Amino acid sequence: MLDDATRDAIADELVAADRDRTTVPLLTARHPDMTIDDAYAVQRRWADRRAAAGARLVGRKIGLTSKVMQVATGITEPDYGVIFDDMVIESGSTVEFDRFSNVRIEVELAFVLADRLEGPHTTIFDVLDATAYVVPALEILNSHIELAGRTIVDTISDNAAMGAMVLGGRPVKVDEVDLRWVSALLSRNQTIEESGVAAAVLGHPAMGVAWLANKLAQHGQALGAGEIILAGSFTRPMWVERGDTVHADYRDLGAVTCRFE
Repeated sequence: MLDDATRDAIADELVAADRDRTTVPLLTARHPDMTIDDAYAVQRRWADRRAAAGARLVGRKIGLTSKVMQVATGITEPDYGVIFDDMVIESGSTVEFDRFSNVRIEVELAFVLADRLEGPHTTIFDVLDATAYVVPALEILNSHIELAGRTIVDTISDNAAMGAMVLGGRPVKVDEVDLRWVSALLSRNQTIEESGVAAAVLGHPAMGVAWLANKLAQHGQALGAGEIILAGSFTRPMWVERGDTVHADYRDLGAVTCRFE
């Protein structure tokens, strides 16, 4: 367990890495006794610093909810991070490549809440009742900590590698489609690189939101009405480079696209 001064120092280091668009050495290599509780404490301090600088909280992201993502990262439990207003991008936008480090793309569904969700006993049915609509989304990963040897403690501290999200396609009510069977084809420069179905996220993407509400309750927090919740990727992360055009085809739910310059 780390003391408060060390947690503050790590948060400051990650704020600087985000500002300067750089990466830092593994936290767990330098602080081998660092725990998941330490990591979330660092993340909260990082988020507090961003909020103090004028960023507005608009939602949360859930990571590592699918087996394919856990295998890809070597991490075996979900995590979460926060989403600020400057992380929300419209489909069709040109994205500044140098804004991020270790840039990768994931395919997800975003739940927009109509009502507050508070654990610790939130169920999938509570999530569906509280959801205004679901919309296709891409998550842009932004890792400020070196990737080799990274653990869940490193990832959580780094705001679960949340960089930005691209929203687009057709918003739907939760009873309009079987959310388990929402599928997507992820292309880079017109070549399909990944595909998947949303049931890969804990059997149903709403289960990720329920997990998040219950996890936040352990930290005295809840999900607020109007928040956007990225429910977790159902494809492996896809690397992108400057000049790449990314397109995710969700069939009946439309498409999400962006270009990196």
